[in-house]
Amino acid sequence: MSCKNSRRRNAGLSNMIGSTIRSMIGSMSESIGALSGSSKIGLALFVLFLIVAVFAGAVAPYDPWLRFSPFMPPGFAHPLGTNDLGNDILSELIFGTRVSLIVGFGAAFMATIIGSVVGLLSGYFRGLADELLMGLTDVFLMIPQIPLIIVLAAFLRPSFWMTALLMGCLWWTSTARVVRSRTLQVREMSYVESATSLGFSHAHIIFTDVLPNVLHVIMPKFLLAIASALIAEASISFLGLGDPTMKSWGMMINFAFTRGGFINGYWWWYLPPGLCITLFVLSVVLMGSSLEDREEESRVAQ
Repeated sequence: MSCKNSRRRNAGLSNMIGSTIRSMIGSMSESIGALSGSSKIGLALFVLFLIVAVFAGAVAPYDPWLRFSPFMPPGFAHPLGTNDLGNDILSELIFGTRVSLIVGFGAAFMATIIGSVVGLLSGYFRGLADELLMGLTDVFLMIPQIPLIIVLAAFLRPSFWMTALLMGCLWWTSTARVVRSRTLQVREMSYVESATSLGFSHAHIIFTDVLPNVLHVIMPKFLLAIASALIAEASISFLGLGDPTMKSWGMMINFAFTRGGFINGYWWWYLPPGLCITLFVLSVVLMGSSLEDREEESRVAQ
């Protein structure tokens, strides 16, 4: 009997997870299909950066650590010239895409997971759980996030993994509040009350009835968190608190500033990474704003 019960529980858990994943895929497909013209341009830029990051080794013309003559201007062999160490700047830019996006996605994913869990539990269970979790959220809201990250980065060993971890652990508060607000609304829906009266477990209701109807408010927060994390990583690296052993857009700007790129007018050294940061953040903001507008329209319609 125990083996049969265990199999049933495992099968039920698998069905819940499968249903949630299918709902997530369906929600993402609907969100992409609802993007406006400008947002589709943002999506195209977003996908382009992702392809460059994934296939950096195949796209880059050289190894970013390979040395040539220093301070070479843009030319046929080196379209963006070389830096003070003779590294090809275009290759640095391409490999820097991978590092910068890893930090952005890593921090945003962690912040979204934490914020979603806190918001779901707070909005679903309400009462004491709501007060405790929202009290914890208020405490984190009072923490000066960027100054704290700068101080910790100054005292700890520079690492882009540490930067992503710190940002992910601090930037979940806005997601938690938005998810909690939507969960409180979904909690009162008739199908949730029906599932509760039929005796379904809280986990089953949260995964199959509540979470699929909250995903459309989580996606915009996730996208905007990517942009915020990438800007923060670039800011920290520009201040010299990033990992000097890794190629990132922020470290490229830092090296250009500290090693004569700005003073000598080597625009091909500092302008491309700044332009990449701007374009990527713009692509994410366009998509996130479009999804938020769609959510606002659906809320007004209701």
